[in-house]
Parts: sequence; structure tokens; C-alpha cells
Amino acid sequence: MTCKGEVMMQWLKSCALAPVALGFFLLGFAGVGQAQSGANTAHGAPVQTWVTLTDQSQLLALQAGNSFAAGSAVLPLNIAVNPARRYQEIVGFGANITDASAWLIQNRMSASQRESLLQDLFGKAPGIGLSFTRLTIGASDFSLQHYSLDDVPLGQTDYPLARFSIDPMRSDVLPVLKRAQAINPKLRVMASPWSAPAWMKSNDSLMKGTLRPEAYAAFAGYLEKFVNAMEAEGVPMFALTLQNEPHFEPLDYPGMRLEPSMRARLIAENLGPLLARRAKPVRILDWDHNWDEAQAPLQVLADPKARPYVAGVAWHCYAGDVAAQTLVHDAYPDKETYFTECSGGDWKPHWQETLPWYMRNLIIGTTRGWAKGVLLWNIALDENHGPHRGGCNDCRGVVTINSVTGAVTRNFDYYALAHISRFVRPGAFRIESSTGLDGVQTVAFQNPDDNSIALIAVNSAAAERRFTVTSAGQSFEHSMPAASVATFVWTGQP
Repeated sequence: MTCKGEVMMQWLKSCALAPVALGFFLLGFAGVGQAQSGANTAHGAPVQTWVTLTDQSQLLALQAGNSFAAGSAVLPLNIAVNPARRYQEIVGFGANITDASAWLIQNRMSASQRESLLQDLFGKAPGIGLSFTRLTIGASDFSLQHYSLDDVPLGQTDYPLARFSIDPMRSDVLPVLKRAQAINPKLRVMASPWSAPAWMKSNDSLMKGTLRPEAYAAFAGYLEKFVNAMEAEGVPMFALTLQNEPHFEPLDYPGMRLEPSMRARLIAENLGPLLARRAKPVRILDWDHNWDEAQAPLQVLADPKARPYVAGVAWHCYAGDVAAQTLVHDAYPDKETYFTECSGGDWKPHWQETLPWYMRNLIIGTTRGWAKGVLLWNIALDENHGPHRGGCNDCRGVVTINSVTGAVTRNFDYYALAHISRFVRPGAFRIESSTGLDGVQTVAFQNPDDNSIALIAVNSAAAERRFTVTSAGQSFEHSMPAASVATFVWTGQP
């Protein structure tokens, strides 16, 4: 992630992220002090309503009382849902299984604690059904040491890639990943390098620097070897990016600058043709960096030789605005959009401020901005924001694992993901819904198996908002407290 120096300051000023939630919760518990539901409950299809309040009195709590009714009055604040108008197909939602996350899960939890957590994260309800994840190819700042998958002594090279090995992943990452796959066979996996091996780079270091021109073919081969090795382990790769945050060179953890012209050349002449020859296709996603430089992926997509090999664009949240996703999509509507990283941290401690920001931007904003998949950063960190080596020293995971007891705290990042991942399944389509009405933002989806519709809403206003939801000639009423989140689920028409 980009959380250093001036870029970190941009992030602190522009983002609002929440603190670690305290304690545990019983998923689906309808706690005391429920949010007010609509009164028209006597007729029509029932509506399941799941609510999270920023005072934490209700966390993904099931409400009672909503039901569609024909001919009901429509309030001035009305959210219209139209399943007939479809947008992108959904790949999934999740978080990154970093070295740190996998190490904690494997080494700081008992077998029963580990299984309970993975069932909760990747399993069907009452689990939250995460179905998308991202790996690091070599080390990131959230690794216990800095390494690549083809390290040699300083001054040596390995252009035949004879020393390539995924052995660093075998003790922690692969066991966690394979168990997640077993729990959710629909789990899609992508991966990103933080740096090429040092011997391929201009400064012979994993930190900073860029790719030597004579190493382009070797770097493409390195990425292909990773895909092949993971496939041999039973982990097919859904997508790759060439480089995590290619316009950022961190001082104290692996990174590498790759300008748009370099990425276009690497894709057009090396990696694109190499992966195109595979029997099982692997998507190439460009950029994998912030919203503030939309021109960077546009430059790569403008290259006529690179463009046919680029499946889409990946985005991070640490600078700029989510509207960049739509800008690039509109320029190249045949290319896919993914959101691949955003971290919460201790720099914004108030749920009332930060959970609505998360929902507006990372859940609703990204998917209304054409994202087929949405990923947060570390799926798990410990109570000391690690383990990490360099980089962010106050980041938060989706869950926090106590490094002594193995106890799990589900953070607000968890609830933000759960409000969509538990109810929107792979293969769902985003459908039309009203949004931006008097502080209420929404996004809606229809699932492929049972035609159920999930409407996710956040009330970002400072006061309660009462509204109707209309669909297929029926409606129901609902009141959302200030700074709250709700997911509504009902049976739709095929």
C-alpha cells in the first residue's frame, strides 16, 4: 500500500477509516435498540433487513417488519430498483491474504480457532462468503522478511530462472489459501509483485529502482513460473498485475517503478504473448494503484499492441476519487474494472465518521464505478498492526488476531465487507438503483441462482432518513438512523 511520506499525508487528509471494534458478536443477532422498520408488513413479499449502527449496538443484525405491498404511497425520498437494467457481472469481494495474515492464522491460532475464522470469512451464511482474494508475489511490507521468489547473491543473475521457487509460501500462505478454497470452491485468486528480483533491477535491490531493459523477458517468465507453480498446487490464478503501485518507490520495503510506457512494452512484447499461449487464460490487469492518476492506465490502454492483452484496470484508494474508475471505463468500456487494495488504520478512530466513508467509497462507490471485484488490504493483522517489515505501522486488518491468545476481533472493515459479500454472490449482476438522495447512497444486485435482489444502502446524513423502496410495482418503507448501513434482500423476478 502507499502509506509513506507525502502520499501518506494525502491519505490521512482524504480518507476516513475506523478503529478496531471491541469484542465479538454473534452474526445475525437482532440486538436490543433495533432500528425502526417500515409499518407496511401485512402484504407482499417479505424483505430481510440487515443493519449495522455506528454506535455498535447492532452489527449486521437482522431486523423484522419489512414487506413489499402493492399500491403503497411512495415517499418523497424513494429508492427505485430496476432489475431489468443490468451492468457488470460480479467476481467477488474479499481481502488480501498477505504473508503477515497467513502467518498469524497458521501460527497464532489453535486449529479450532483457525477453522472457525476461515469458515466465518469464506463460508456460507452465517459466514460472510468472501469469494475473491489477492496474494503477493514475493514480499510486501506485510511480510516477516524481504525476499523474492528467485533470490541470488549480489552480483549474480539467474536469467534461466533455475532458482525460482514458491517455497516461501508453503508454510503459511498455501495452507490458509487451500483451506479457504475448500470452504469456498468459487474463490477467485489474483496476485501482484511488489518488486522483481533484485538482480533484474537497475539498482540491484528489492527497494526502489526499476526493471532493467534486458530483464523484461525474464520478469515475464518469472510471473509465468508463478502462475504455473500455483496451478500445480491446485490454485489457478484468475488475474495478475505487473506491479503493485508502479508509481511509488518505498524506502523500507520492496517496490519498483514501472512507467506506463514500460508496462505497455512489457505487456505487448513479453507477458501478453506468454500468457496468451496458456491453455487456461489468466487476466492481465494494469495499474494497481491510486485513483488520482487515471491518465496512467489510459496511456497503457492507448497502446495498440498492449491493449489486446489487457483485460482490465485495478485501483487503490489512497489518493484521488473513485470517479476515476468510471472515467477509464467510459474510455474503454470493453475493459474490466477491479478494486484491489485499501487499508484501514488507527488514524481515523470514529465509527460514525469512517464507516459511512467506507460504504460510500469502497463498497458502493467502487461497484457503481464498474468494479467486478472489491478487495480490502490485509485480511488479518495482530494487536500491534503487524507483523510487518517497513511500511505502515498503524494499519488495521479486516480482523485482528491476538498474537498471544488467538482471539479474533471483527473490525468495522469486516462489517463493511459483510454487508455485500454475504448477500451478493459470484455471477450476480449489478442492477439499477437510485442513489445520492438526501444523504442516502445505494447499490443493488441480482443473484444468478435464486434471482434474489440485494440492495445495500448507507445513510451518510447527520439525521434519520425515512424512504420507500420501489420495485416491480410494489414498495416498502424503512427508516435508517444517521450514519448507519443496511442491506435489504428479497426474492426477485427471473
